[in-house]
Amino acid sequence: MYLIIDAGNTRVKVAVFEIDTLKEVFVFEKTNIIPELEKIISKYSISNSIVSSVTTFSEKVKTRVEALLNPVFLNSETKVPFVNKYKTPKTLGVDRIALASAAVKMYPNKNVLVLDAGTCITYDFVTKKGEYLGGAISPGIQMRYKALHEFTAKLPLLEPSKLESFIGVDTNTSIHSGVINGISKEIDGIIKQYQKKYSDLTVVLTGGDTYFLSKQLKSVIFAHPNFVLEGLHTILTHNLAND
Repeated sequence: MYLIIDAGNTRVKVAVFEIDTLKEVFVFEKTNIIPELEKIISKYSISNSIVSSVTTFSEKVKTRVEALLNPVFLNSETKVPFVNKYKTPKTLGVDRIALASAAVKMYPNKNVLVLDAGTCITYDFVTKKGEYLGGAISPGIQMRYKALHEFTAKLPLLEPSKLESFIGVDTNTSIHSGVINGISKEIDGIIKQYQKKYSDLTVVLTGGDTYFLSKQLKSVIFAHPNFVLEGLHTILTHNLAND
């Protein structure tokens, strides 16, 4: 069994794979990582593991994780199944490395644009030759709502809501139109930019806002909520095969 650990700023997603089959996914608070990992290890016989973290662990936590699993810690030096043509590869986020890895594994010999809709919306592009070229980083849905509230004196903080009309008829619906309609048009527009240059483009949507955004977009996309976990699994098996 392979254990895949994706640690965000506050939450951790953990997946258990049996060869290439995703068996189970766990989600818990980052502060509970050690006791939760101990529970998972007691349930499954883990042979290999990989850890991806957008923030650094404390030395105590890292030492304990190493003692429990002796994992691969993903960084810019880790072997990956694609050619990285990013001009600053050491600054490329581990989540984006994982997404590019999933793209070449799940859609071989295709031009793939991956949209990860979370705190930020990231756009990552891999060519049919398996070359990662880069993409874009944009504010996510919640970040846009919070920015309107925190950088103005009177605008309220709202939760995302289905857009009934692109014309806002009061303050709340105007905010929803600005955020939801704006973000939908942004994504559709960026997809069209790529399609003009790469007509055979495959578009994948993942991240925490996948379900909400997939209903707002006009573009044809494939929704994969666990794309990062699949990518980390791909990196782990790639490293095991090339050791």
